Amino acid sequence: MEISQTQTYTQTPGYFKRLTVIDWLYAIALMAGALYGLSQYGAYMDGYEKAILLLSAPTFAVVGWHWKPMRWLLPLVALLALGAIGLYGGDLANANKKFFLKYMLSSQSAILWMSALFVFSTVFYWVGLLSRSDFGTSVGSKLCWAAVVLGWTGMMVRWFESYLIGADVGHIPVSNLYEVFILFALITAMFYLHYEQHYATRALGAFVMLIISAAVAFLLWYTVSRGASGIEPLVPALQSWWMKIHVPANFIGYGTFALAAMVGSAYLLKSHGILADRLPALEVLDDVMYKAISVGFAFFTVATILGALWAAEAWGGYWSWDPKETWALIVWLNYAAWLHMRLVTGLRGRVAAWWALVGLLVTTFAFIGVNMFLSGLHSYGAL
Repeated sequence: MEISQTQTYTQTPGYFKRLTVIDWLYAIALMAGALYGLSQYGAYMDGYEKAILLLSAPTFAVVGWHWKPMRWLLPLVALLALGAIGLYGGDLANANKKFFLKYMLSSQSAILWMSALFVFSTVFYWVGLLSRSDFGTSVGSKLCWAAVVLGWTGMMVRWFESYLIGADVGHIPVSNLYEVFILFALITAMFYLHYEQHYATRALGAFVMLIISAAVAFLLWYTVSRGASGIEPLVPALQSWWMKIHVPANFIGYGTFALAAMVGSAYLLKSHGILADRLPALEVLDDVMYKAISVGFAFFTVATILGALWAAEAWGGYWSWDPKETWALIVWLNYAAWLHMRLVTGLRGRVAAWWALVGLLVTTFAFIGVNMFLSGLHSYGAL
């Protein structure tokens, strides 16, 4: 006797079939924006820069498909930046003449707002954590988002302002400590906000925002004591398209390593019974550390390779054991060892958390300690 059976198969739609109309409109808008930027400012770009601009559209499209907030963040930043550019009317002097430029949308104003909002965000996250107030952490999260919006707006406007000073002065704002500290704060905040949404907890904001507020404090000190906020022409070694990809990749590494360290501090507190009922499970904290270090290590590896290629073009050799290069290698080896121990021996718990914290000290020295105490080919970034 033959028995027939009806089988039901559940098929997962293909990647592109899972995308909505809004996803596709977002991608089309990004490509249109890239083409508009190319038509308006292509005369100032070389072939490599044009390629980077065009490739950024599909890259950010994919990021937006995976992390939905990017679909409103990028258009909002573009709208504010273009509004500021329109208010300038081609004259940098309008930064002190027009109300919205002077108090909100010039690069300096937007970055100051970013700094204040990050500090207020830190306060609200801590108030919310200590008082078990969802309202407090919710306000902290919204303030962090507002800081990210104004920070990226300030960076985009600063990029435009550099060209208002002179076509030979104009450059992407990632060339000195002032600019990269802003970049560090923004990248760290965005990765935190991603994990906040992914793990559906705001409890870690209090810890991660501490390192961002420390960066803001340094940024403000550096601005006041050194007058570092001015836009200066690039030194010859930085006049390269390599800078546009090497530096952002590097600071994705720095930002995620810092995030992992602060999550590690939360892990250590919870494992000792401090704030234990207010923090996510130890397994969640361990997973965030692992994912943050994994992402950071990948980007830091790419940045190191790009840096070697840039060095070959600028100085004629891929590696020179310059202090900055040497400490970058130490950072890379530290996190390579962390990941190796994690994957091979199952490194977990307090040892992993302490290692992540020590890694922050190593990374901090590579980031600014080398600039403060050592000299070399990278001395253009000295304090």
